Parts: sequence; structure tokens; C-alpha cells
Amino acid sequence: MYSFLSINKLQSDLKSGAVSCKTLVEELVSEIKKKKQLNAFLEVFEKSALVQAIVVDEKIKSGKQGKLAGVVVGLKDNICYKGHKVSASSKILEGFESLYSATVVERLLAEDAIIIGRLNCDEFAMGSSNENSAFGNVLNPLNEKCVPGGSSGGAAAAVAANLCHISLGSDTGGSIRQPASFTGTVGIKPTYGRVSRYGLIAYASSFDQIGPITKSVEDTALALEVICGLDPRDNTSSSEKVETFSKGLAADKKYKIAYLKECVNAEGLDPEVKSSILKQIEILKAAGHQLEEVSFPYLEYLVPTYYVLTTAEASSNLSRFSGIHYGHRTENATDLESTYKKSRSEGFGKEVKRRIMLGTFVLSAGYYDAYYSKGQKVRRIIQQKTKEIFKDFDFILTPSTPGTAFEFGKNSADPIKMYLEDIFTVQAPIAGIPAISVPCGTHSNGLPMGLQLMADYFEEEKLLNLASKIKPLA
Repeated sequence: MYSFLSINKLQSDLKSGAVSCKTLVEELVSEIKKKKQLNAFLEVFEKSALVQAIVVDEKIKSGKQGKLAGVVVGLKDNICYKGHKVSASSKILEGFESLYSATVVERLLAEDAIIIGRLNCDEFAMGSSNENSAFGNVLNPLNEKCVPGGSSGGAAAAVAANLCHISLGSDTGGSIRQPASFTGTVGIKPTYGRVSRYGLIAYASSFDQIGPITKSVEDTALALEVICGLDPRDNTSSSEKVETFSKGLAADKKYKIAYLKECVNAEGLDPEVKSSILKQIEILKAAGHQLEEVSFPYLEYLVPTYYVLTTAEASSNLSRFSGIHYGHRTENATDLESTYKKSRSEGFGKEVKRRIMLGTFVLSAGYYDAYYSKGQKVRRIIQQKTKEIFKDFDFILTPSTPGTAFEFGKNSADPIKMYLEDIFTVQAPIAGIPAISVPCGTHSNGLPMGLQLMADYFEEEKLLNLASKIKPLA
């Protein structure tokens, strides 16, 4: 089987004829079947992937290939691909086939990437462990007793297990960065608006962003520059210029970096994660960067603010899944009202129903000002404080997660404990800024640990440049 090391090496081998796209797809399809116990893929698009592979092989022979020629990509099961099923890992959309492709899919295909299948995730991207999928848990390929993280658990597991070269996930509160940390991969959440959300099944529209999960910062940079950019079909997409991120990695720049006191000293932070982060801080100082401890007094407000606002948006967004137009419809209805109630009760899982009910509550007439309106005010305070830090610093550094991947069932009985897994990752989506998780070391339990970097709006080029300098400790 071909051993994938990087996109650049892959494309060199494809040009030399050492391997073909068709062979790559055939080998990966076989590997997915061998590792089916991981449950990373809900469906393999074997037929369409082979057709695309043959087309790309011809383009490579004629020298007309795109930037991602031959790169085999897995899609999180909330990203639409025309003529292929998409379900958001929910029974309410089981059997639904997309009528159009997401903008990110169109951009991948335009650069000759090959899409191999759809990846398991927490239902409607709601979860931090991939235990909420209607189609079973995804196992962490590094330790199958542990979760791969969520909600993009299948996307991270597939890359870590060498079942695809890169994957696309979505990040609402850490759903790319947390599973990247748990699987030893690289995951980035771009600036809000940097990547079109057209064709992404919405969870919380003012937070959701699509981003790549890869084996290296170099591959992340290349994938990101392909999917970024203005899209007239998404009114929230930005017209900000898209730099050639992959060319900015070599620059040897010295930066001013803030590390958050409350995060590094957080109660519940694994001592080995803390030690690894502090060692990386010293390494960055030795390399000529200026690092200072900075206070961020709103850490305890991040998770409550995030869950008040995102559940409110989820309550609104998921109202479209009614059992009337498409997806699951109950067989036990007697009238219109019972069609709605029973279709949604049968189709949605426990966690999704919990968040819809919570969101409906915070938007209700008697509680709107007390919860939703106040949540928006706190969001503005968090944005302002974050922006204030960027007046003096280029980056904010924190751990990606409080610990390493945990065992199945450890947190699932306590929703609050599970929600607190997002404590370090929710600041970036609340503020709308870009953030990346990179591997920073290996725990004594054998599992990877992640370091998170956040940058100011549209500073992905700088963010990737510094991230490429972080090397995991032995």
C-alpha cells in the first residue's frame, strides 16, 4: 500500500508514475474495509471516486492537473455532495441524497481532489466525543477504547488511521480542533466568513466554519487556500483576499505571543498537558519569540455563553426537519401535529433533542432577555477582550483540550462535564477568530496532546507560519 507522507510528496510520486490515482483509491477503499471496526466512514463513494481518479490520472499525464490532484478527501457527514447521501449522522435524514454540492466540495473537485466518502460525526455536529451519532461510535485508531473527539471524530480518525489523505470537518465550538488534539492530527478553524458555509448542514449559523484536518501544517495550508474565498451564495462569506498560505510557511518571523494564565493554570488541566505546554513556551522563547502570561478573566463564562447562543440557533435551524418535505416521517401519525411531534421525536437523538429544548427555552418570551440577550452581550465582551489582547500580541496560546482522549462512557452520563471539554476551544468561535490545534507531545498514556494557537481576524497566514514551527515533544 502507498505510504502517504505529504501532499507534495504524493504529487511528486504521481507525476513520476510511481503510483496512480486509481491505485490510491483502490488501496484506500480496501484499507477502509479492513478497518471498518473504527466506524469512521458511514459510506464509501467507491464508484464516483474511481471515476474521478481516472480523470485526474489523465490530467496529470497531460500536465493540466490542479493544486490538489490525487489528494483523497473524506467529507464530514454534514457537508453536501451532489448525487450522494448526507445525513448529519441522524436518522431524521437517513436515505436523503443531496441535490447540490457545497462550495468547498466544488472547490476541491475543481483542483482535482478525489472525494472517497462521508465520515461519521456527532449527530448534527453536536458533541465532543462522537458518541452521539445515530450510526454508532467512532473509535480512536490510537486506542480503540477511547473516543476520537467530536463532533468531527470520523474526520480526524480517518486521517489518523490513513484511510484518506485529508478530511474536511466543521467547527462550531471546537469540533475540528478537539478531535485533532485527540488523534495527533492538525486541525484549523478559519476566521468566521473565511470559508463558505453554503452546503454545510447548519448547527449554529453564526459559529459554524468548515476546515481541514490533516497530518501536517503544510497540508493544512494547501487545503485551506483552496477552500477559502468569497462565495455569493453565502452572505456571511468574506471578500478578504486569500493569501497563498503554503508559500508563507518558510518565513522566519519572530512573534509576540500571549499565553492565558487562567488556561495554563486551569483546575482540571492534566498535569502532563500543562507540563508539555510550558515546555513548548520555553522552546518558543529560546527560538527568539516573546511570550508573556496574560490574564483572561472570562474563562468561566465561555462555555455557558457558547451553549446559550448555539442552542438558540440550533432550535431555529433544526425546525426545518419536520418530517413533511424530506427525511424521516413517522408511520404513527394521525394528524399534522402528531406528524411533526412523532417524526422529530423518532428522528432526533437524545443530545440533539436536549439542545433544541434548551435553545427553545432561552428564546422563549419570559427568558429571552435573561438568557439569549445577555448571552449576546457577554459574547461582545469576550470579543472585545480578545481583540484587546491582539493589540499587543500576535497570538494567543493555550492547551487545545484539558486532557487526552478519554474512554467511552466516561463523560457521557454528565452533559455538563462533557460540555466543559470545550473550555479552551470555544473562545475562538465566540470571537470569530481563527484557531489551530497542533500536536505538542505524547502523554504517558501513549496518547497525543494538542497545543492551540489563536490569531486575529484573517491572520491565517501568520497562524500557519507559527504553527509550522511547533514540533511535538518526544
